Amino acid sequence: RRPPPRPRRPPPAVSGIVGIMADSPDDLSSRSTAWVSAEGAASGLHALEIRPATAVREPIGFATARGDETGPETDRLRTAVVDVRLEVFVGEQAVPFMLEIDARDEEPTTIHLLASGADGTPLGAGRILLEPEHPVRVHLGRLAVRRIARGTGLGAHVVAALEEAALRYSGDPSVEVVLSAQEQAMGFYERCGYRVLNGRRYLDAGIWHQDMARTVSATGSAGSAT
Repeated sequence: RRPPPRPRRPPPAVSGIVGIMADSPDDLSSRSTAWVSAEGAASGLHALEIRPATAVREPIGFATARGDETGPETDRLRTAVVDVRLEVFVGEQAVPFMLEIDARDEEPTTIHLLASGADGTPLGAGRILLEPEHPVRVHLGRLAVRRIARGTGLGAHVVAALEEAALRYSGDPSVEVVLSAQEQAMGFYERCGYRVLNGRRYLDAGIWHQDMARTVSATGSAGSAT
């Protein structure tokens, strides 16, 4: 989850959450509305409204947008991306809202990706951080898949779609994709072709992580990062 550091700005106005009140706390993906409170927000409670995910309807569609893009379609995509991330990271994993939604979300070098079912239900999300100072390296992060879609292979498809977005937006034929993996998810990333960089573990948002990487190319070949 740890991207390269950037100066912090106030987070964007979103339906952020710290605590969730739902009918079934063990099944957060089944709610249609959760009342939530952004940490430190003077406005108090906000409603996180996301369509209940009761099934994964194929084909899955993927859409992307830069962090600084505006417009009705982009706003809808960004809202859905944030809702998925908040449901998974803040609601399920208790990551503080102020750590989950950061200044990088609004930068032109950030690429947001949304995975939606054929019925339009948001199912997964992630982002790519381009690094202009290192044009052949990107950071993959904020990968989130809603509970109803786990075990379907969607996570691997989201990773592949993020890698394709990294190549498309970077304009380079080959890029090194670096990520900060929760240790519980390292097996998943290994199956996606990622390898541990140095074996050093560290705490991020109270969760143990390790850095992993993979090199991808426009020809479809991939290899471990050096």
